[in-house]
Amino acid sequence: MAIEIDQLSNLLLKMADKSAPGREFSSAIAELARTGRFAQLQDVLPAVVYEELWHRYQSSPTAFIEEWQHLAHEMQYGFIQHARQRLTSLTHLQHAGSDIHTPAWKSIQRALDSSQNDLLRAAVAAEFLDLVEPAVARATHLRECVVASPSSEEADRYLDEATRCYFFALFTACAVMCRSVLEEAIKQKLPDALSKLIHARYRNAATLGNLLHEVNNNLIATGIDPAFPRLANQVNDIGRKAVHQGLLSEDESRTCLQNAREALQLLLQQ
Repeated sequence: MAIEIDQLSNLLLKMADKSAPGREFSSAIAELARTGRFAQLQDVLPAVVYEELWHRYQSSPTAFIEEWQHLAHEMQYGFIQHARQRLTSLTHLQHAGSDIHTPAWKSIQRALDSSQNDLLRAAVAAEFLDLVEPAVARATHLRECVVASPSSEEADRYLDEATRCYFFALFTACAVMCRSVLEEAIKQKLPDALSKLIHARYRNAATLGNLLHEVNNNLIATGIDPAFPRLANQVNDIGRKAVHQGLLSEDESRTCLQNAREALQLLLQQ
């Protein structure tokens, strides 16, 4: 059965617009302010929202009324878009001097979402719907990572997180997690004697680069496939770039993840 993401997005917008009283809410605030009945809002708004609006109204009653009248016209079908802006504002640094007052649409969001958070819920749903098709396309570049022997629950979690980061365009985070999964898998694979030596030599803080150096010098003792260090070093190089040199591209992230998965198959083939 075909799943039309565009249809789901349109349905979500219709549901959000139907349940969000944008025009009525904004018009009511403007009218109460215009007719001198602003205090009635105190009974229906959360205290923090009321105090914020009251302060803005006192600062400039005419501008306040005009602003909310304007919002009444533009927000009838815009609550979901404004909710997404509100969501985005939570993911970025906000400069204290860039906007002294909270935008009016944020005040509406806070008032209407004071208990149920339906608008934020719709915004998150819309964000994830936008990620579906790109994630599907990225997933087609991967195949199952089949290994002969298990590693550890922690390594499985790292691989899961790295792969999901790639699916959802968190490319730099993907590379960082790829380093973590190889570090964990190598530690589980090392012979006890070598593991104790590395633990003492690096004071229990061996990086992936340290581990690969020791593995390369002890391939026979570890029984690890000679092709493993080359792939693992490529993962380490991209991961180090992610940590120290800046954000990664999608291609770099995919290469890192594919190499990490292939390296795991070589490491865990026995």
